Amino acid sequence: MGTLTGCAQSVDPIERLGKKAAERVRPPAPAAGQAYRRWGLAAPLAPAPHHPSQPLSGSPARTALPPVVDHVPTRDKVVFLTYDDGAERDPRFVDMVRELRLPVSMFLTDSVVGPGYAHFARLRSVGANLQNHTLDHAALRGLPYAGQRAEICGQQEKLRSRFGLRPRFFRPPYGAYDPTTLRAAADCGITAIVLWRTSMGPADLVYAHGSHRLHAGDIIAVDPDEATGPTLRERTTRLLRRVQEQGLTVGRLEDYL
Repeated sequence: MGTLTGCAQSVDPIERLGKKAAERVRPPAPAAGQAYRRWGLAAPLAPAPHHPSQPLSGSPARTALPPVVDHVPTRDKVVFLTYDDGAERDPRFVDMVRELRLPVSMFLTDSVVGPGYAHFARLRSVGANLQNHTLDHAALRGLPYAGQRAEICGQQEKLRSRFGLRPRFFRPPYGAYDPTTLRAAADCGITAIVLWRTSMGPADLVYAHGSHRLHAGDIIAVDPDEATGPTLRERTTRLLRRVQEQGLTVGRLEDYL
């Protein structure tokens, strides 16, 4: 038995060298800093400024009514990613936001989210911000004050009761609003009506106005997933590639408004 044990423990010097060489050439496990590769990006996202620049002159002045914005005037080379409704609840999107440290703003509609608020609690835990998109996704323009206020304040209360927060931003469904919307939003504690200059559809970017390229400060709406279209993750990856191609990165909207 002693002889056999000795043979088992004895390793040929040439074999030992071969093992060490194999260990030297074995590819390392993907590092945390290389997460971008797992999400289809050729390079990591550039970090957003730690201290965002103050809005440039010409940005909406603070008044009794919230400003309506689709673009933030800033010298920082950032754009802002926003997502509406809350219909798609892919757990891998949570992984994407966490691993890329992706600052995103989710505008939630209660009747769309339904029983899926736990998914958005997970997104919030990895850095996503949750904002208001009404209770029932009603087209607000033309509705009386009481109806508009009920839609906006009702969702404020839903998000407060579930997450202990009262959103500062509101996105009206379909981007449709009127002066009554601004008054109702102000009375519900909203500080900005957030629209979008650019949206990411199933195939490519669509521009609401202005030149057909991204600019620093653009607010981008990533369209909700369609049954036959690319997933939200795929649309986000396509968008991030375009952002990088144009020398930009992603900032946190809540740091700039």
